[in-house]
Amino acid sequence: MLIVTTPTVPNREIAEVLGLVRANSVRSRNVGRDILAGLKSLAGGEIHAYTKLMTETREHVLAQLEATAAEGGADAIVGVRMMTSDIGQNMAEVYMYGTAVRLKPED
Repeated sequence: MLIVTTPTVPNREIAEVLGLVRANSVRSRNVGRDILAGLKSLAGGEIHAYTKLMTETREHVLAQLEATAAEGGADAIVGVRMMTSDIGQNMAEVYMYGTAVRLKPED
């Protein structure tokens, strides 16, 4: 599956627009790690536990997006966008969306 942030796939023509596809996930760390992260934030620097959590979450959401598009018969997703937001005090959401399309066969 081709997944691009551009409105088209370079050197390919869109045969059919299938529609919007979207996926999201809300995650939180456990209390013990939140306390350690809070202490780390006082000293500054990267909080590796949160970096890992957000990386895993983005990969999970991207896989969901791809699976949703594939279920609808798509072979590409164009115009992909990602957003993150805080939900509550210790939770974050990752949301991705794009347009599922079928591409014309290559010559």
